[in-house]
Amino acid sequence: MGDKKNKKSGERCALQEILGVIGGKWSMSIIYALFDGKKRFSELERLVPNINTRMLVKELKNMEANGIVVRKVFATVPPTVEYTLTTKGKKLEPIINELYKWGVEYVG
Repeated sequence: MGDKKNKKSGERCALQEILGVIGGKWSMSIIYALFDGKKRFSELERLVPNINTRMLVKELKNMEANGIVVRKVFATVPPTVEYTLTTKGKKLEPIINELYKWGVEYVG
């Protein structure tokens, strides 16, 4: 009986870690926007409705730190910044697409 409880506790811990990576209010919307390929910061602001600049920066930094997105800066004036999904980030596509389908069916 204790083994079952420990397994559930370990699962919760893993889920908390996962949510720390992709569980931000805007994370999945940003990742979804990047499925089509690289995007500049201003494009992401337009593609993710109702997100403010500060929150977009925060979410992108979190996802970059967790290996979900890559930030590439070009030496232009003003600086050009592009974001793309890493291999790790691209593996989220089928999962997020299934969540989207579930949401359309049961939430929306």
